[in-house]
Amino acid sequence: MKEDIKLGNKDALIIVDVQNDFIPGGALPVPAGDQVIPVLNEYIKLFKKAGAGVFATRDWHPPNHVSFKTYGGPWPPHCIQQSEGAKFHPDLKLPADSPIISKAMDPSKESYSGFDETELDAKLRTQSVKRVFVGGLATDYCVKNTVLDAIKLGFKTVLLLDAVQGINAKPGDAEKAVDEMSLKGAEKITLSDFPEPSEIPQEEFTDETLGESPLVKVETKKKARMRPRGPYKRVRTERG
Repeated sequence: MKEDIKLGNKDALIIVDVQNDFIPGGALPVPAGDQVIPVLNEYIKLFKKAGAGVFATRDWHPPNHVSFKTYGGPWPPHCIQQSEGAKFHPDLKLPADSPIISKAMDPSKESYSGFDETELDAKLRTQSVKRVFVGGLATDYCVKNTVLDAIKLGFKTVLLLDAVQGINAKPGDAEKAVDEMSLKGAEKITLSDFPEPSEIPQEEFTDETLGESPLVKVETKKKARMRPRGPYKRVRTERG
């Protein structure tokens, strides 16, 4: 049985491309891409509580990017700089101080990795980060390339299996990507590999609860700990 993951200030969460255009309804939707958002929000809480870094990458394409079909590429126009589609999804609870890493800005070059001609590596090293945890969209493209580059750059690298989804342009692409990342040295985990919270967050108490006697508050906490904890209690499979 795998030991619980313990986070510290030398760890960082990298959230890859959770942008409107990659969510169902966007210009280049990842099937079920919106399902990673609540799970990533749980990870964000864990990392902030531990004093670990939270980074976010985004496609930030010029209108004439080589990846677009109109310019000979495989994809419809998406995540164009300053567009609504390029914004992070509003349900993603990114901390205000999270560094934002823009990528794929050269109109003549396709770029999937969050490390490709960006400041991500330098920013991580400035914060003395040794281990990175990667989730987001899409498993078989930007997540995979970000993970593989992190490994090449010497970071201990962890794939968040319950916080990724794949495009699967060809059936099985996402599964193959997970296998490749694992083969190259990425560890695979889910929320269940983290310790159970010792108590429910303070914001779950109402003003009325806070005015109750200490005994009642203890009983309230005990009942709260017995409730299912959403993503923590799910048994997740390896997913694209």
